[in-house]
Amino acid sequence: MQASKTKEGESPLTGLLDLERYPIDKLDSDEGQALVRHCRKQLEDDGCVVLDQFVPTEALARLEAETERLSPDAHYNQTETNPYNGDPDPSLPTNHPKNRFADRTNGFVAGDRINSETIIRQVYESSDFQRFIAAVVELEEIHEYADPLAGLVVNVLREGCQHPWHYDTNEFIVTMMTRQSEGGGRFEYAPGIRSPEGENFSGVEKVLDGDHSQVRKIDLQPGDLQIFFGRYSLHRVTPVSGARERHTVIFAYAKEPGFIGRPERAKRIFGRMAPIHEKLLAEGMSRSDRLED
Repeated sequence: MQASKTKEGESPLTGLLDLERYPIDKLDSDEGQALVRHCRKQLEDDGCVVLDQFVPTEALARLEAETERLSPDAHYNQTETNPYNGDPDPSLPTNHPKNRFADRTNGFVAGDRINSETIIRQVYESSDFQRFIAAVVELEEIHEYADPLAGLVVNVLREGCQHPWHYDTNEFIVTMMTRQSEGGGRFEYAPGIRSPEGENFSGVEKVLDGDHSQVRKIDLQPGDLQIFFGRYSLHRVTPVSGARERHTVIFAYAKEPGFIGRPERAKRIFGRMAPIHEKLLAEGMSRSDRLED
């Protein structure tokens, strides 16, 4: 279903997002600036902000139906992974975080399966939404991925699925829950446990050993928007239980235009690569920071 303007000057997102409570289309107003300050403060405090009921009730049913329709296109992959989505290091002790592996079973609907008529595609490509996210993460502008698979994604977790402790590839991630599972599926994170200056392996090891004194837990609800610094905060989604799937939309943006994910990551997550990934695989590519992935 496509959004449409009902009045001259009205945002295309009217009716899809709660613009009265969250005036992302009027960021220069006092209310818009107050919203940005609130979000920035939350991110500064713990690397995460959740805007509850970002989608109004009347639009939420449509949004849930949309991700339900897309969910059969999810590619599921099961693997054993460490927090860095990498290989073990035999030169390190067995209890080192790089040698600690856990089951990861996830389903992802790739971006090229999500057409321009969907609500989530309209939100992802919205200039108002992008301007709001950029303001919150204190960037002049953000850019949609050039990666045709990983820019806009629907994460689908059925019974038994989980995403163990890990870091994200990009510095920040924006997600919107559209369906909660019957049980499990809780989001947990250790805010700012690493930084561009260091990995803090000892702190990560404590979390993996069960010390959750620094871990925060959030029970996200359908319609909630989350902005999260996942490159620096170790995080996980606990195992899902029950017949009801957990659906989350992932809106991925980059600081610079032209961002494309690693080819091997695309193959692992989506079960395939796009032509651009094949090209990059042949040419080789590297990250701009030195953190483990």
